[in-house]
Amino acid sequence: MKAGRIQPREGAFHFELADRFVALGVKEGMHIHGHTLIWHSQAPRWFFTDSEGKRVSREVLIQRMKDHIFTVVGRYRGKVHSWDVVNEALLDDGSFRKSPFYEIIGEDYIQLAFEFARQADPDAALYYNDYSMANPAKRAGVVSLVKRLQQAGAPIDGIGMQGHIGLSYPSLDEFEKSIVAFAGLGLVVMITELDLTVLPTPRHGGGAEISANFNYRGELDPYVNELPETVALAAARRYQDFFRLFLKHHERITRVTLWGINDGHSWRNHWPVRGRTDYPLLFDRNNNPKAAVELILSLTD
Repeated sequence: MKAGRIQPREGAFHFELADRFVALGVKEGMHIHGHTLIWHSQAPRWFFTDSEGKRVSREVLIQRMKDHIFTVVGRYRGKVHSWDVVNEALLDDGSFRKSPFYEIIGEDYIQLAFEFARQADPDAALYYNDYSMANPAKRAGVVSLVKRLQQAGAPIDGIGMQGHIGLSYPSLDEFEKSIVAFAGLGLVVMITELDLTVLPTPRHGGGAEISANFNYRGELDPYVNELPETVALAAARRYQDFFRLFLKHHERITRVTLWGINDGHSWRNHWPVRGRTDYPLLFDRNNNPKAAVELILSLTD
């Protein structure tokens, strides 16, 4: 439901695929979550420019943002139960990302987006979603942002903590501090976009900046044919450690969402190095459950 796919040209909405997903969810009685209304990446270029290619005014962009949110959220009112209203508005240092939304409207574009979403569907839960949420600076930035939104009366209900993790990052302790900090704002917390890369990272610290792109090198793709048993077990135990943490804070965390079904369809195979073979999810390329599934389930015994 990203804007570039839903409305690639102004007023030309493509709902066919989203409609199929929502219809399936309604039929099966599922909780349906919409991702995402406002995101600087994968937004259509026309959002920010006029017919001459020049940047539009603050008033024009606000109206376009409102029209988009009202149309999308309004179409699925009563069917989509929650939305990532704004996605990845902050940098890892906690400062505002200088996106076109920010540069044209200002930081209040976030408040406006939440207000528009609430007007479009008063009953839907509205979330802010971001990555690197275990970083202390990012944590502080999100807490500051949410407090400002709350003081302004913006209708924010929860925070999505993207779970793009690795074998050695982030630390469980820092991740837990963020869960506690965000819940302390009176909001619910979701673990979103959970996957676990087992591959070497070209840069330290992980993250999920989708624009990152590094050249392919063999040493960055060590498991082309199969994953060594020792690495597979390490990944399974790492998943178990995180789910143990989630269960510890089950009163604060309302859901955990994996970022895909099986390894073959994961974005991790192409980010931040295109063409690699990664093993980040709970099911392998043949949809067989991996060791992590049994270890996670054992936590409830």
